[in-house]
Amino acid sequence: MNQIHQPLFSHLVELRGRILRAFAAVLLVFLALVYFANDIYTILAEPLLRQLPEGGTMIATGVATPFLTPMKLTLIVSFFLAIPYVLYQVWAFIAPGLYKHEKRLITPLVFSSALLFYAGAAFAYFVVFPLAFGFFTKMAPEGVTIATDIASYLDFVLGLFIAFGIAFEIPIATIVICWTGMMTPKELAKKRPYVIVIVFVVGMLLTPPDVISQTLLAIPMWLLFEVGVFFARFYVRRPEDEEEQDSAS
Repeated sequence: MNQIHQPLFSHLVELRGRILRAFAAVLLVFLALVYFANDIYTILAEPLLRQLPEGGTMIATGVATPFLTPMKLTLIVSFFLAIPYVLYQVWAFIAPGLYKHEKRLITPLVFSSALLFYAGAAFAYFVVFPLAFGFFTKMAPEGVTIATDIASYLDFVLGLFIAFGIAFEIPIATIVICWTGMMTPKELAKKRPYVIVIVFVVGMLLTPPDVISQTLLAIPMWLLFEVGVFFARFYVRRPEDEEEQDSAS
């Protein structure tokens, strides 16, 4: 019984250490950025501020909102920037328990997933935000003054960041599906018509109710599916991988 509990306890201690290191990394980045919290929020608000009519501003409806909202954003940005180190801690914890062929698969996928999430967020900020906010401000009825609350704006753009970040992970999901043997790349390619319908439905559900945002999410998702199908051919499980897993077990 003690022999069983000893490895479990050591794993829990290691997991605790990894979590603390990841938390410390986020905290250090936060402390380095907190002085610039208002500047960071200004950068995030820039796509909307550029589209507001002359004299238009953002507002804060809560007493503590002007302080808490930039702090909340800075904490989220700190985690965003620390993701590579956090992923490294996750990888360092699970790697010893993986087979050699699993390490060959997961190593590039872990880091490419971070890059794809960054790419999705960047696409939302530089492409989607200017077009969507331009559309929203032009559609305001005559006589209506646009004055967006800073907390509501933060929640809105964070939702878009997460939606586009997750959507850009499609190649990773496609590769994993093929590697696990659930489907082959050819079988996935045959599902293309259904995938196109699904990505437009997802775009409708995850973005604001305007055609521009929905289309700007759906089209990249479809293209990323095609990229995933292409690269999945290199991750199809081979017979020697099966033999290695059987011999190890």
